[in-house]
Amino acid sequence: MVAGFFDYLKVEKGLARLSIASYQTDVGLWTAFLEARKRNILSARREDVRGFMDHLLSNQYDGRSVARKLSTLRHLYKFLLLDKHIKHDPTLNIDSPKQWKVLPKSLARNEVESLLKPGETKERPLSQALAIRNRAMLETMYAGGLRVSEVINLKHVDVKLDLGYVLVRGKGDKERIVPLGGPAVEAIREYLHSARPLLTGSKTSNVLFLARGCHGLTRERLWEIVNDAGKSGGRHASPHMLRHSAATHMVENGADLRTVQTILGHADISTTQVYTHLALDRLQSVYKSHHPRARLRQVAKESGDE
Repeated sequence: MVAGFFDYLKVEKGLARLSIASYQTDVGLWTAFLEARKRNILSARREDVRGFMDHLLSNQYDGRSVARKLSTLRHLYKFLLLDKHIKHDPTLNIDSPKQWKVLPKSLARNEVESLLKPGETKERPLSQALAIRNRAMLETMYAGGLRVSEVINLKHVDVKLDLGYVLVRGKGDKERIVPLGGPAVEAIREYLHSARPLLTGSKTSNVLFLARGCHGLTRERLWEIVNDAGKSGGRHASPHMLRHSAATHMVENGADLRTVQTILGHADISTTQVYTHLALDRLQSVYKSHHPRARLRQVAKESGDE
């Protein structure tokens, strides 16, 4: 039954491999907890779910992690209920742990500029090619707020430089069009012209960003590249931080949340709403600068009439 649940997530829900792996981890914790109570998935009761959540919270899992595991159990028992393996859902009327919406860590604009700045390279052609590739990847990640998996899985044919966008395949194999700014377009164009042919050699590949020997990049290697680029500016950096920086800077410059949601590939607007307070800050600033009543009040304050 559990194996059927994972097949359902893969085939019908279209979840990515890493997402399914997270579900498997959560279900594994749940079954281990039930075994200690001499129960199994089908005989679990509501008090078992509450006990599981208390157990996690007492073992230094934060509210966000516990809420995600509860979401996994909700999906699992909904599946079992629809397939008539159970008659009652033990997750019903279980409140999710309260959690603050915390804005992910991001880089300041000058820190991003420092991270994207081309570094000094050795005279060897291969070293220069790798440096050009790294800059093209970093520019692309920041331009579109791409995830790690989206960057390493980009195909050569996905890039439409003349039109200024790239076709990205995100979670659940969903496709979206992501705009590229001028610096990203130029960096990719330079990479394709002077670096990629050196990395492919006599071989061929449909992957856009390649390692030496015409191999694809790993997730770990991409994290190392971003972190090394951040160190040049004296700041720890990660692909997640670059993605959140792109979203933060777009909102700060006046982008609406729906547009940011589309660019980042969030399935639900609630995920994008962590940036709400930035949008509200800008809303207040624009209001104070342009609404006649707000401007009158500001003038009164400055003149001391209020």
